[in-house]
Amino acid sequence: MTTGVCLRLLQTAGSPPAASCRSWSWISGRRAMSSAGRGSMNVFNREMKRRQKDWAASLQDGQKYDYLRDEVGSRVADRVYDIARTFPLALDIGGGKSHIAEHLNKEFVERLFLTDISGKALKQRRQTEIPTHHVLADEEFLPFKENTFDLVMSSLSLHWINDLPGALKQIHQVLKPDGVFIGAMVGGETLYELRCSLQLAETEREGGFSPHVSPYTAVTDLGNLLGQAGFTMLTVDIDEVQVHYPGITEVMTDLQGMGESNCAWNRRSMLNRDTILAAAAIYKEMYGSEDGSVPATFEILYMIGWKPHESQAKPAKRGSANVSFADLSKIGQPPNT
Repeated sequence: MTTGVCLRLLQTAGSPPAASCRSWSWISGRRAMSSAGRGSMNVFNREMKRRQKDWAASLQDGQKYDYLRDEVGSRVADRVYDIARTFPLALDIGGGKSHIAEHLNKEFVERLFLTDISGKALKQRRQTEIPTHHVLADEEFLPFKENTFDLVMSSLSLHWINDLPGALKQIHQVLKPDGVFIGAMVGGETLYELRCSLQLAETEREGGFSPHVSPYTAVTDLGNLLGQAGFTMLTVDIDEVQVHYPGITEVMTDLQGMGESNCAWNRRSMLNRDTILAAAAIYKEMYGSEDGSVPATFEILYMIGWKPHESQAKPAKRGSANVSFADLSKIGQPPNT
């Protein structure tokens, strides 16, 4: 793994839809906090992303491509359950087919607003026990008043936003004081096998390469972005999921079915046949498994941030401690006589 970290391999219970052509496993959990942020840029064509998601939602067999969104949505829901409170009003940003809400119940979320940039995805939303209002809205421009929601959630949507710092500030604004934001997005190590294979193939066959996989946010940036947006009591952690496919063609087909094709402005619309064949061979040679399958790695960044409130725990003032770390070694020792 390019992350250079030894991670524990966990088998996911059950199989995703269409499991006959793919298998998957979770590589779980290291914790990281942030360092440097980055400014807003116009990287992605949002209209192209809307069309991609509309096309994916129109597929008759589209449910077989929902395995990754369903699994990550359930893990976001798990983090909601970890908070011992009921949320009267919640917002799911980029929720599409209700991949988070289907794992929640009314004991934790009483009412929900579901937004997405794709109207067709909203029409395909799954029925849940939570009363839900759906709103066609771009994640970059939330149409809600300040201090409206007790909980804001997002799963696998924020990585397509041009102005991520601005979007996080909007999320902070629509939250009530002591409200919480729980989100998941793909990180910088996502699809590194596909990226490397295409770059090597294009360099070999065409004398240079173009970006075919969209840029993603690094985990080292995420905590700082949350802090700059005004969130406190931050938690950022990582899962990595590997999905095994027969070959590179199946990887790209599933990405299209998920609505996750590249929509960067500088993307190249077509790949030469020779380049694709070379990339497929490189993929199998560099990353192929003994059973002939190839892995595709998705790095999932989970984040939790709270809007400040006077009731929240606060750090003590600097210099107010009345116990020294040097005294810790004396704990448990008998007093001097």
